Amino acid sequence: MLQLHLLRESWQKLGLRAAWVTLEREDAYTLLAGEDVTFAHGPTTRSVTNLCRNLLLAWRLVRRRRPRVIITTGAGIAVPFSWVGRLFGASTVYVESLTRVERPSLSCRLVRPIADRVYGQWPELESPRWGLRYAGQVVERP
Repeated sequence: MLQLHLLRESWQKLGLRAAWVTLEREDAYTLLAGEDVTFAHGPTTRSVTNLCRNLLLAWRLVRRRRPRVIITTGAGIAVPFSWVGRLFGASTVYVESLTRVERPSLSCRLVRPIADRVYGQWPELESPRWGLRYAGQVVERP
């Protein structure tokens, strides 16, 4: 969420609004104070139950809001929202986590087939094999 929060200026300067979907954690309350936030069901790590719950949440939210673009940094929430978004005509931009250096995550591999753009934050991930582009890191290195 921090990485997307750091990118928010990109859509704000275009006059676009954002609706956030994240897990209920302290940093979400701090970073997203005053924002339009919906809390998803966690933990998402290989939980079929929460995947199903988040799929239903994605269906309700995407159907109601009809976003033009879904931008995600991954994890379990990305998969249902990206696929449901595609069904409703939204474009998807996936930014692989900064922690993924050598190989894309499972979430990335599940979203990549329907994503319009997929970015890795390490040059090692940019390759036709993975289908990732490298445009730099969201969080600058010290």
